[in-house]
Amino acid sequence: MATAAGSETCSHGSSLESSLLLPTKEPNWEAIPESESEKLCIDDMLDVYCGEFGSWQLRHFVLTSLAWALEAFHTMVMIFADQEPGWRCVEGSGSRCDEKAESVCGLEPGSWEWEGGPGSSTVAQWGLVCGEKYKVGLVQALFFAGCMIGAGVFGHLSDSSLGRKGSLKTVCILNAIFGCLTSIAPDYSTYLLLRFLTGFSTGGVGLCSFVLATEPVGPTKRGVAGMSTFYFFSTGIALLAGIAYIFPTWRALYVASSVPSILFLFLVIPFISESPRWYLVRGKINKAMKIMQAIAKSNGNDLPEGVILALDDEANDASNDNQSSSKEAVSGSIVDVIRSPVTFIRLFLAVGISFTCSVVYYGLSLNVVNLETNIHLSVLLNAVAEMPAFTITAVLLDRFGRKPLAIGTQWFSAIFCLTGCVVGSARMWKVIKMGCGVLGIFGMAGTYNLLFIYTAELFPTVVRNAALGSATQAAQMGAILAPFVVVLGGVLPFLVFGICGLVGGMLAYYLPETLNKPLYDTMRGIEEGEADWRIN
Repeated sequence: MATAAGSETCSHGSSLESSLLLPTKEPNWEAIPESESEKLCIDDMLDVYCGEFGSWQLRHFVLTSLAWALEAFHTMVMIFADQEPGWRCVEGSGSRCDEKAESVCGLEPGSWEWEGGPGSSTVAQWGLVCGEKYKVGLVQALFFAGCMIGAGVFGHLSDSSLGRKGSLKTVCILNAIFGCLTSIAPDYSTYLLLRFLTGFSTGGVGLCSFVLATEPVGPTKRGVAGMSTFYFFSTGIALLAGIAYIFPTWRALYVASSVPSILFLFLVIPFISESPRWYLVRGKINKAMKIMQAIAKSNGNDLPEGVILALDDEANDASNDNQSSSKEAVSGSIVDVIRSPVTFIRLFLAVGISFTCSVVYYGLSLNVVNLETNIHLSVLLNAVAEMPAFTITAVLLDRFGRKPLAIGTQWFSAIFCLTGCVVGSARMWKVIKMGCGVLGIFGMAGTYNLLFIYTAELFPTVVRNAALGSATQAAQMGAILAPFVVVLGGVLPFLVFGICGLVGGMLAYYLPETLNKPLYDTMRGIEEGEADWRIN
């Protein structure tokens, strides 16, 4: 008896020890027989089992959206690095220097000096004034040209081989490298090249971050979550104003604005998950299900064993006889978007709206910076002024829908821009004109915020980043044009901005509403789904 009991105890102990020492076998969702599984698309699984926006999505959203601050650093650093500093007459210059002169162009060389020294900005470093002033605008134009190219390249890579997380990691590495190298540029030509390369990598930061942050969020929460990403961008601009105040020389500023990208790589990226939607369309169902299981567990919910992910067209296709394990990766490109009548017209409209919106947003931003105060305070006020627009648009997003807000915010901006072009230039009217500019950018900031979530919902997963990349490229073209519009002076800038706002609103009128509609995964899914919506 004693021996038997002892053997039994030993046997139980061995089995217990084995269970503790041996690794737990992870479930293989691909091996579940079709007859025993319940196929759901990601939106349905989030809604029914995992939770649309719980603790997992909140943590993932905040960590991923921090990349928007990095984009703000690398984009807006040119405001401080390329500014034209103040100047003063050299002691003993006498009549050779007139401190009442509007610029240094007519002054005798050696009779004046830059107030912050030659290292205060690139303008002071390489004498980018008078006949060389166009080089400052050229740097800005080439930076946005790099953004335009990078948005298309990384938009495709994040949809295909690299994935959302891999692309975000890549652009952060490139930004850190190019940003630090810019700080040691020996001449203007090298500086120009490095700013172009920085723009190339920066073009993919916000794009990859936005899609990665919003794809695991449920359909009813995705709108507000998507629009909240721009708070991180505005916060980044505000922080940059403080960083520029602490590091007044342009070389130190480029280093200080690049270090956060390095910190993001080591302290944030390891805690970010790849998008389950990307895994799904690439045929990696086990990895997608593992993330969905983690979402459900973290949110305090339970994901039943028989439930399995499927692409939207498979989940709705009752006659599908293939096992999930035999599914091949589904991919798409911008060519597929153009070929489909449903997505082609959407792409055309989204590109047009992005272009006009960018012209107005960046153009009015330049006018707001011209407030009669120091540049650090001006940039800070500019960033803070955008935040109420984000809040109001986010609150109204799910109440009125994407389409009415896209039209309303652009026409709101257009009204004040057109008002600004008819008021006079007397002292009192200057205050009114400045108010028109602030209200104009207030409305267009809401549009800019809305466009990302709206555009993302207009296209299926397999081509979403490619479509967003095309819209972002159009926005960069608008950003390149904006400074030249401002240079026109007089009433023309406000007139151009007003017309762009009106045209953008009219283009938005022809877009479909996406409020509470499913986020499709494939081209077939969106074509069949939209056909059903039209029938119903």
